[in-house]
Amino acid sequence: MKRKFWNWIKNETEGTRTLFLSGEISDETWWGDEVTPKIFKDELDSGEGDITLWINSPGGCVFAAAQIYNMLMEYKGNVTVKIDSLAASAASVIAMAGTEVLMSPTSLMMVHNPLTVAIGDTEEMQKAIAMLNEVKESIINAYELKTGLRRNKISQLMDAETWLNAKKAVELGFANGILYDKYVENPEPEAMLFSRRAVTNALLNKLRVQPKGTPYSELETRLNLLK
Repeated sequence: MKRKFWNWIKNETEGTRTLFLSGEISDETWWGDEVTPKIFKDELDSGEGDITLWINSPGGCVFAAAQIYNMLMEYKGNVTVKIDSLAASAASVIAMAGTEVLMSPTSLMMVHNPLTVAIGDTEEMQKAIAMLNEVKESIINAYELKTGLRRNKISQLMDAETWLNAKKAVELGFANGILYDKYVENPEPEAMLFSRRAVTNALLNKLRVQPKGTPYSELETRLNLLK
């Protein structure tokens, strides 16, 4: 049997399942192979309940990613995607199927234009370019559905081969949150943010606007009170 790039773990006590997608989404185990997609689909449908999908992948075959994306989108339960280290290229497309997408604070997501290898005359090259353009539009469909960004903005990100840390991914809508971020929900009170210099300047300003002719003894008393 061909090597799989995914692995299932069933959490008996919780009634949920965990799916690990690691390494390259290889064309050798999917594209042009009618058996592997069926195995994945059968394993996906073999249980019920919510799924946690951990992704650590540099990407791979965009057509395999498209099929996995569709299967996860069709799944009846919730799919929580957790990006362990990397969700690049085609792996970022799969991540878009998450009901919720959470990234480790040390992880990265990368989006770029699809690539291929073509051989032939100018007509064949033009066909390859047209095909790549359509593949790009199909990828943008998934990104747009998740992020709500304008298509031309997504296209520019792909043109630039954009690497997104967790905070940037959340800002742009590619992710919903950051893992282990529950301890920074409540900011410090505003009063804690004042610097000593700001406080000193405020006190000096108060003294400058005292009525002309205020006795020195009264000013001294006020200064002692301020201390």
